[in-house]
Amino acid sequence: MAKRDYYEVLGVARDAGEEDLKKAYRKLAMQYHPDRNQGDKAAEGKFKELNEAYDVLKDAEKRAAYDRFGHAAFEGASAGGGPGGFPGGGNPFGGAFEDIFEEMFGGLGARGRGRGSAAGRGSDLRTGVEVTLEEAFAGAKKTIRVSTTAACEACKGTGAEGPAAQAAATCGTCGGSGKVRAQQGFFLIERTCPTCGGSGRVVKNPCKVCAGQGRVQRDKTLAVTIPAGVEDGTRIRLSGEGEAGLRGAPPGDLYVDIAVRSHPIFQRDAANIFVRVPLRMTQAALGGQVEVPTVDGGRAKVTIPAGTQAGDQFRLRGKGFSVLRSAARGDMYVQVAVETPQNLTKRQQELLSEFEREAEKSGRSSPENEGFFAKVKEFWDGLGR
Repeated sequence: MAKRDYYEVLGVARDAGEEDLKKAYRKLAMQYHPDRNQGDKAAEGKFKELNEAYDVLKDAEKRAAYDRFGHAAFEGASAGGGPGGFPGGGNPFGGAFEDIFEEMFGGLGARGRGRGSAAGRGSDLRTGVEVTLEEAFAGAKKTIRVSTTAACEACKGTGAEGPAAQAAATCGTCGGSGKVRAQQGFFLIERTCPTCGGSGRVVKNPCKVCAGQGRVQRDKTLAVTIPAGVEDGTRIRLSGEGEAGLRGAPPGDLYVDIAVRSHPIFQRDAANIFVRVPLRMTQAALGGQVEVPTVDGGRAKVTIPAGTQAGDQFRLRGKGFSVLRSAARGDMYVQVAVETPQNLTKRQQELLSEFEREAEKSGRSSPENEGFFAKVKEFWDGLGR
């Protein structure tokens, strides 16, 4: 019997994204799971087909091969990755199915897999800091203030009054395992014990200051080093500066997101800097020199050739932005904008009119203008107009 198209099996379009695939799989997996359809061979077959299709399409490389060669790309090997067609070696809870439900429920008790870190570890925190373009170029030190939890000084983080050795006893809820199990329909769900927070121990004589948590809420001030060359959106990790762990468990980390403020003169593109320089019409026509600022606070002279056009660009090597974790620098690009004069005096109008008459006679001062209108004339002549 010929295999059905994997996209048809999941009921999605061929350009479906990762989330669309996941949603479609989750819905159908719940519908055809063997535990919900005991003795139903048709449902078992559909579930097997569903796992095989999702296992291929969720993987970018397998999906690319399938899109190009179809089922022939996997002939001679089980696309599901295990006997019986089930990802994970025939286990209906394995592979793609387990990935989905581990995400939904935080781990399946049948396999004993957990996604958490050390029991009671403090939560990671996230904050942001804004820097100027100059600070991003040269690097800077910033002071930030965050509201977090810190180890209780009264009990030194144990959560209990008295000696640390007598601070805790085995948790009666989980028997010291740190985890509890509960039946939800046909799933056996394993969760962190709500009584001990996963540590397996409970405080006998809770500290009056922290109520047995071993940590208290407080604001703290931290110094953050902004490296030279940092880009907008860069995230800096401060290890151990997140929330304090529960009753002496390890602290979390603090992540600082960098936002680079826009600049009135410079525009940045990776390691390159762009600056737009407006020139008077006469400057562009006659040429000369202009002085422009550089991002490091210096000055650079740029020679403007006579006859420079709007949009012309001049490159200054090594005058661009710092490269992160390197002594190198990008380049600076000076982009020319030719400005048409406004609010002319009567004398200036007379001079420009005289210039225009001479330019029309010579026919050589504006080659692009002359060339364009020559082509327009040929176009109209070709149409007989």
